[in-house]
Amino acid sequence: MLDYVLLLAGFVGLFLGGDALVRGAVGLARRLGIPPLVIGLTIVGFGTSTPELLVSVDAALRGVPDIAIGNVIGSNIGNVLLIAGLAAVIWPIHIMGDTLRRDTAVMMVATLALVPLFWMGSVGRLAGFGLVAALATYLFIAFKQGGNDHEDTGTTPVPAAWVSLLWLVGGIVVLMFGARFLVDGAVNIARGFGVSEAFIGLTVVAVGTSLPELATSVVAAIKRHSEIAIGNIVGSNIFNVLGILGVTAIVMPIPVADRFIGFDLPVTIAASLVLTAFLVLRPVIGRVSGGLMLAAYGIYIWAAQG
Repeated sequence: MLDYVLLLAGFVGLFLGGDALVRGAVGLARRLGIPPLVIGLTIVGFGTSTPELLVSVDAALRGVPDIAIGNVIGSNIGNVLLIAGLAAVIWPIHIMGDTLRRDTAVMMVATLALVPLFWMGSVGRLAGFGLVAALATYLFIAFKQGGNDHEDTGTTPVPAAWVSLLWLVGGIVVLMFGARFLVDGAVNIARGFGVSEAFIGLTVVAVGTSLPELATSVVAAIKRHSEIAIGNIVGSNIFNVLGILGVTAIVMPIPVADRFIGFDLPVTIAASLVLTAFLVLRPVIGRVSGGLMLAAYGIYIWAAQG
């Protein structure tokens, strides 16, 4: 019974935190003159990825590397197929400016970098430092070029910077606690049914820790902030690979199971290619496309059980 209470508390915390995060991010962007897309790609995208970081590091230290890697891979698949798909069904996502296309390319390169790392059989400390260095470079470039892509965010009054910052920090904190409650309950329930740690990491844990991204992108879609919704997804995927996998490998080198190389990584690459194609070739991700992405995620979950 307690596990189901944790699940419910997790859902409530994640959606409340997501609303607070969007409020703070949009307000801070307008107050500082930073494009909302840059905020979505960095502060929101990375802030909502904090649960993945905590869970992956904790899993590696506890000697369950399949959960650590499955969390990263499963989160990236879920971000694209589940979260972007659901956000597009709620409100079509409009693609704006070259910044998003640039950062989508970064996401694609980061995803492809997993191929040689996984084929080596483990992600060691040296690779971890390289991934974190790449993340630092990306952040520097994103903020340096952010001022060149300014776009109007509306005519409503702009809240004080400290108010927006309070919403932002409070949202991240609530998201962290919500994700922790949900994952604790979900993992206990899943283990009770005897499923593998890899499957738990790819599905239950990945979806659980991705619920901050889900909550944030859904709230952003409802509020029609397309730049926050999609920027959150792209930024989170970049941070998952470069930040979470990198930091986790620095703390504890991670062995890579064969199933990730043969099945889950190719699915991750395919999902990233689909999102890249949408963002480069089309001005909008519509409801039909979103529905197809959701269907593809359902097929993946079914196939991942094998």
